[in-house]
Amino acid sequence: MPIVASPQTRRVRSTIDRMAPPSGVGDKVFKCLTLAMALAVVALVFLVGWQLARGSSLAIRRFGFHFLATSTWDPVAEQFGALPFIYGTAVSSLVALIIAVPLSIATAVYLTELAPLWIRQPIVSLIEMLAAIPSVILGLWGIFVMIPWLRDYPFPLLKKIFGWTPFFSGPIYGVSMLAGGIIIAVMILPIITSVSREILRSVPNLQREAAYALGATRWEVTRIAVLSYAKKGLFGAVILGLGRALGETMAVTMVIGNTPQIRASLFAPG
Repeated sequence: MPIVASPQTRRVRSTIDRMAPPSGVGDKVFKCLTLAMALAVVALVFLVGWQLARGSSLAIRRFGFHFLATSTWDPVAEQFGALPFIYGTAVSSLVALIIAVPLSIATAVYLTELAPLWIRQPIVSLIEMLAAIPSVILGLWGIFVMIPWLRDYPFPLLKKIFGWTPFFSGPIYGVSMLAGGIIIAVMILPIITSVSREILRSVPNLQREAAYALGATRWEVTRIAVLSYAKKGLFGAVILGLGRALGETMAVTMVIGNTPQIRASLFAPG
């Protein structure tokens, strides 16, 4: 028995027949535009590198690359060594990561896996507000609030417990490498927390449900199903925080001591 198409079906087919055949122009234009945007980012990186090389060419010809390995800083004698500044940047950033990474990831895990719904948004709002504070304000807070408190309470306790190590020996000034690391940790904590939270939220619920189905506890689900799945993204969040830590100058300058010397003690100015 032949199948008779309904009037509505015939109208749809007629409309499809009258439509123009698909054109590849739009796809080609879209591909070219996105390729141009991607190449623009690469070109920007090369332009920044070229400008840095061009701007530093005079200093490289005058001092060579050995200034990266020397610590003498005498403007009168025109002797400049960048090693203390490289050391201070590396150590303060490392201290900041040691402090901020566990706190940030733990906060992100709590907000995504454990926190009740009514408390999540207030905490997220506070974290975002912390990320919006200018570095100058944090530096002033570090000078007038954080450093006096560190000098009177945590630093003496650290010296009493770990004073036998070279990292917590020597006199306590307040302004120090450790204070610089702490202020950087305060600055990068909201960045790592926000990125880590979004990464943990992107973990499929199927991962969690499968772990619960196997009898895993909440901690086991978080450790095996969530953190293991998101570890590459969390590493990327840490790298973003490291980039902010390496590039920060104003707040660190206000609390680190501005002394171009290399010392093992974290209590010493840097």
